[in-house]
Amino acid sequence: MTQDLLMLPGLNCDARLWRDVVAGLGTRAQCSVADLRGPDSVAGMAQQALASAPPRFALAGLSMGGYVALEIMRQAPERVTRLALLDTSARADDAIRTQARQAAIRLVQEGKFGLVARTLQPGLMAPHNLDTPLVGEVVAMAERAGAEAYLKHQAAIMARIDSRPSLGAIGVPALVGVGEVDGVTPPELAEEMAAAIAGARLVRFAGCGHLPTMEAPEAVVAAMADWLAR
Repeated sequence: MTQDLLMLPGLNCDARLWRDVVAGLGTRAQCSVADLRGPDSVAGMAQQALASAPPRFALAGLSMGGYVALEIMRQAPERVTRLALLDTSARADDAIRTQARQAAIRLVQEGKFGLVARTLQPGLMAPHNLDTPLVGEVVAMAERAGAEAYLKHQAAIMARIDSRPSLGAIGVPALVGVGEVDGVTPPELAEEMAAAIAGARLVRFAGCGHLPTMEAPEAVVAAMADWLAR
């Protein structure tokens, strides 16, 4: 029987983030991508996603989507059949990361959202992908989401709680994936989550930065197909 799979996008991302993975999974899952643009808190995003989700579903989140996925596991664990956390962290922001976010927020408030969207790319993708059309696709995705969503997302991310204490309560098949050169949420953060979730499988995506669903969708499909079959 085909499983329902709810996918959660990252900061200023939309369904394009998951497009190639959805296509690659084919009939293995009935996929839907949540729209997280409205709320300005992780809890609110989780509530919004749950309101339109099937009664029971597999759950996958990338980056900010991972923060929301962990919140869904707190709000409605009985509805989640399996969990995939990609290029994300269970930790709350530290002071350095918060300062960087606040600096970006100030630029957006000054009307420089386009500049922020363009200068994010070196940190989001592996170096060899920075001269490919993917850069334009990531910028276009951010521009579609817009400055208002960016500000809401950053506020939600900065205020998120430390999810590490709740990782041990996760009792569904779990996949933890990370780009091997992810500089936003480095591999050691994925290792930390995988070690804390009983039975979790850790996958490193070779040659990928923070966006393996766009950088190497075939590798993500392979990992998720294995996860869906568990």
